[in-house]
Amino acid sequence: MSAVDQGAQGAERTLGQLVASATAEMSALVHDEIALAKVEIKQDVRRAGIGSGAAIAAGVFLLASVPMLSFALAYWIHTSGLGLPWCFLIVAGVFWLLAGVVGLLAYAKFKRVKPPVKTIEAVKQTAALVGTVKPHPRPVSDKAVGVARSSS
Repeated sequence: MSAVDQGAQGAERTLGQLVASATAEMSALVHDEIALAKVEIKQDVRRAGIGSGAAIAAGVFLLASVPMLSFALAYWIHTSGLGLPWCFLIVAGVFWLLAGVVGLLAYAKFKRVKPPVKTIEAVKQTAALVGTVKPHPRPVSDKAVGVARSSS
């Protein structure tokens, strides 16, 4: 076949060929949008992981180290001549300050987590485009005149 014959044949594609082409293009579009979503979400998951780690570290400081370090530090301050209750209050204030600093770090990391904006826009554009597509009218041929269509 010559190039002219192939070009003419390409213009007269069958319904099956058109459906196969549309399916392949839609599949490629969905795969591309999934890949974009993975890239965006991977960045935000990393940020959320760092924020979670910082929040867990703040909890560990508050729960695990408080009893032992509190007593040790309070008794060490008490050796300077300050009353024991004041020594325990000073130690508690130091631990609350540490927890506040680590908590602010966690808040800053969580604040930077954003939704996948590019993916959402791409999906909206695709949905708008697919919503405006109208089927092309089929030409009526002599063969179609005697064919009755069922309404079911």
